[in-house]
Amino acid sequence: MNRPLAAIGGGFVGTVALSLLLLLFEVETRSRIRMFDAVARFVGVPGDTAIGFLLFVVAGVVAWPLLFAAVEQSLPGDDPAMKGMALGILLWVAFVLLGRGDLSGPIIAAFAGLTLMAHLAYGFVLGSAYARFTGSTPVHDAGTESEMRW
Repeated sequence: MNRPLAAIGGGFVGTVALSLLLLLFEVETRSRIRMFDAVARFVGVPGDTAIGFLLFVVAGVVAWPLLFAAVEQSLPGDDPAMKGMALGILLWVAFVLLGRGDLSGPIIAAFAGLTLMAHLAYGFVLGSAYARFTGSTPVHDAGTESEMRW
């Protein structure tokens, strides 16, 4: 599969993982964060949840994965999953600085920690799927059939 398509495929799978983790975060904080509103605040349209959701999906599935495919070679590490996590950290820094809105107090620590874990998971899944789709995953020798028998 070509690199841009592989990146978009990885972005789709990564966005699903990110969405599930952020949904869990929403439940744990009793919806105080309002993640799609945070995305809308991040891009300068506070209060427009629909645009926040649309931008979340487009960025997660298309924009960030294509950026990953473009800069993958310059990211640190040998493993595409680790490179994806490096991108996840960069995305998280921007998100946590610009998307937190009027949050204050102890919820900020929860917001920072849980969104970091979600972005690391996004990057890991993006990089892993990208490597799988491009065929660049290392093949590990599991041994011969006779070695695996008892």
